[in-house]
Amino acid sequence: MTIKGKKVGFVGAGNMGEALIKGLLAANLVPAEAVYVTDVRLERLKELDRQYGVQIAANNTELVRQVDVVLLAVKPQIMEPVLREIAPAVTRKRLLISIAAGISTAKIREALGKDARLIRVMPNTPALVLEGVTAIAKGEGLEAGDLDIAGEIFSAVGRVVVLGEELMDAVTGLSGSGPAYVAIVVESLADGGVRMGLDRITAMTLATQTVLGAARLLLETGLHPGALKDMVSSPGGTSIAGVAALEAGGIRHTFITAVERATLRSRELGRG
Repeated sequence: MTIKGKKVGFVGAGNMGEALIKGLLAANLVPAEAVYVTDVRLERLKELDRQYGVQIAANNTELVRQVDVVLLAVKPQIMEPVLREIAPAVTRKRLLISIAAGISTAKIREALGKDARLIRVMPNTPALVLEGVTAIAKGEGLEAGDLDIAGEIFSAVGRVVVLGEELMDAVTGLSGSGPAYVAIVVESLADGGVRMGLDRITAMTLATQTVLGAARLLLETGLHPGALKDMVSSPGGTSIAGVAALEAGGIRHTFITAVERATLRSRELGRG
């Protein structure tokens, strides 16, 4: 099954909603006239209409009634009232996809007060430049092809993995929160360059491209990170001296703990 030929609606038109709209249109999966959006900010809707030519729905309930696939792209803290609002329009004819962090499919069904074809996903912000990664949770009550539709939508903005919903909090702690960790790495590398005499713009260029290039090298070659580290580190050289400083600072433990704490926080948010 494919998203082509279907109408897609976005309840919430924030950064992630726009990234998905951009990806779907760029991949020619859905035409602009088949994309519907709602948002509490009228100016935001007008902006998306001007830029992409999408359709502005009168309200959330009306949007659900008009489309085949509904992307629930609102903040977790307002998800429940939105679900209660759209519940009268939700039927088994429509596929619902939630990107709200920490909100389980069980909680969504409870708020709707009815069964639904429902998929929970966890994308991340690099989707804004079509380099995201999205985890799609296998759920109950889906029809044949529903996971394919979700995979097609999110493949338009990056890579996709499919796993059990019980692992979604760990995904949130790793890839959902991960761009913040990487941003700190880039900033810290640039700070080091500035300390050693580089100007800020040059240091930032060197740091960001180094992180991008190393990540792409790992992805495209399948190298283990340790192999890349060994490749760069000559005996008694500069790189191994820097690696020793990182190890002395407990960098591995710090990153592992960051993912752990973010995962636990996601679980806390899910429990309300």
